[in-house]
This record gives sequence, C-alpha cells and structure tokens, in this order.
Amino acid sequence: MNPIFERLAENPRIFRRLLNLWFPYLGAGIHVERIRPDWRRIDVRMRLRWYNRNYMGTHFGGSLFAMTDPFFVLMLIKNLGKGYWVWDIDARVRFIAPGRGTVRARFALSEAVVEQTRLAAAGGEKVLQTFTARVFDEKGDCVAEVEKTIYIRRKKHRSR
Repeated sequence: MNPIFERLAENPRIFRRLLNLWFPYLGAGIHVERIRPDWRRIDVRMRLRWYNRNYMGTHFGGSLFAMTDPFFVLMLIKNLGKGYWVWDIDARVRFIAPGRGTVRARFALSEAVVEQTRLAAAGGEKVLQTFTARVFDEKGDCVAEVEKTIYIRRKKHRSR
C-alpha cells in the first residue's frame, strides 16, 4: 500500500472523508456516514439522484453493488493488521426489489470473527470467508443482497 495513503487510513474520520471524495463514490452519490474507531462497523448511504438512477427511475444496480464493495476487506485489514494478505476474490449480487429514495448498508465485524480468522490463518494457509451485506430502503425493506468471498492469508516473515 502507498505509505501516504496508509498513514491517512489510520484515522477513520480522515479515511471516511477521503472515501466520500473518491471519484467512483462521489460520481455514484455514495456517502460513507460513519466508520467506528475500531473499524468494526461502517454505515453507508446513497440517495436517489438523476445521475444514479436507471431507465426505470430506480437505483442503478452497479451503484448498489459499488456501495458494498470495499468495506469487509478494509475492516479485516484494519482489524487483522499488517501481517495478513486480504483480498476480495468473488462477489455475487442479488437484486430483491427496486431501490427508491435513500438506501443504506451497514457492515459489521465482530471480535469473534476477527479471532476466528486469526486462528484459521495462523499456520499460513489460505482462508476463504464469505460475508453478506444487505442494502435497505427507507422503509427497512431489503433491496439487494451482496455476498463477498474474501481471501485471507498470513504473510510469511522473512528471516534475516
């Protein structure tokens, strides 16, 4: 990772602001509302605008997917630390209902999952974990469900 970017990413408030200025999110109208200081919960919203609606007047499916994209990886990187490789390797999106108005997604990572991941990767073998993010409309109805498979492996330490 770029050292400057890595340093900025240490502070969740600064990182949230940077994400909100990141062109793909800015262009889609995606807004990161909150990143908890422990990087275990992130809240994201997207308002329906003229520039992110599809032909039918509802949220563009690509934007619904994009609003769920990096967060489980980021949360795992921040909670596991620099000693692990963490990559998205697969994703599936299921559109359940048309997204209208403001939609929201919440990403949560428990201490138990972090510890389970650490234990599973302790010997250096790859670990594949699947996480599910749901996008909800203003009424609380689920409009999309995104399943993310994440590759985790402990980095090998070089002996000197």
